[in-house]
Amino acid sequence: MIDETTTTLEPSPLPDFVETPYIKEITQRALSYIHAGFPVHFRGPSGTGKTTLAMHLASKIRRPVVIIHGDDEFTTSDLVGGEYGYRIRKVVDRFISRVLKTEEDMVKRWVDNRLTVACKNGFTLIYDEFTRSRPEANNILLSILQERFMDLPAGRGGEEPYLMVDPHFNALFTSNPEEYAGVHRSQDALRDRMVTMDLDHFDFETEVAITQAKSKLSRSDVEMIVRIVRGLRESGKCEFAPTVRGCIMIAKTLKVLNKTPAKSNGAFQKMCQDILASETSRVGSKTNQNKVKEVVRELVDAQIPKSSGPTVRRLKEWAVKNSERRKSAALAV
Repeated sequence: MIDETTTTLEPSPLPDFVETPYIKEITQRALSYIHAGFPVHFRGPSGTGKTTLAMHLASKIRRPVVIIHGDDEFTTSDLVGGEYGYRIRKVVDRFISRVLKTEEDMVKRWVDNRLTVACKNGFTLIYDEFTRSRPEANNILLSILQERFMDLPAGRGGEEPYLMVDPHFNALFTSNPEEYAGVHRSQDALRDRMVTMDLDHFDFETEVAITQAKSKLSRSDVEMIVRIVRGLRESGKCEFAPTVRGCIMIAKTLKVLNKTPAKSNGAFQKMCQDILASETSRVGSKTNQNKVKEVVRELVDAQIPKSSGPTVRRLKEWAVKNSERRKSAALAV
């Protein structure tokens, strides 16, 4: 049998995880579905925190975690288990000294895969991007989630043809929208057995908190970065909406350079253009990348004035204050 200690993860809190009111509300709703006995499915665009939320939720359940990543090449045996190699047994009989009797046999060796390990031991299953696996590979999940038993293959051995799912077993799923490349349409019967929670981009406060926790940049600088990314998202001029990942990449790069957006000598604008154009466009889509870069340039200019010197308004304010000081000095004399 497979060594289960190498298959599971301990449900420990994630480092630098941020719990804003937005995150807490989603977590509490998901936990209520889990406690009611229903699997939870986080569905949403890339970068909306589906996998991170699933890991966070698993840490709240406090059971060992088994993770499966969806794959187009998966078959049912990749989830349940299969025959891997052989087991050879040899018996040598020397009961009579002048007679040598040997007996050999060879049988195929069955190894349980992660889904079977989770069902048998009551672990928490995280099936990440499960719609990247072909629907027929996921058929085994239908009886597991509804009737709470697994139909075991004949080659596994043992007397029981079914494995009863441990009562502590829980399942968390994540998926991208069906229009994404490499994503299969899941069975209606499977979606009907889980509670789907559609995730969108985080609110402003959550994006700021996540970016600051990941980059350790000052809050004022992080807020500026988040406003630029959200402005691009709201412009509607990119193939894929930028996510908090773009905020984190820009903020971490600034932190490494030990610079602020206002004191980067133009490097901040180029950095935002490089990162956000690559995140929001398909590879080779030069026309769309140029459009994104132009929008980013306008957004950066709106956040950081081109002139580093005092503005006309500040000069007028300085002149007024200086004139008042002169009048006060004259009166004193």
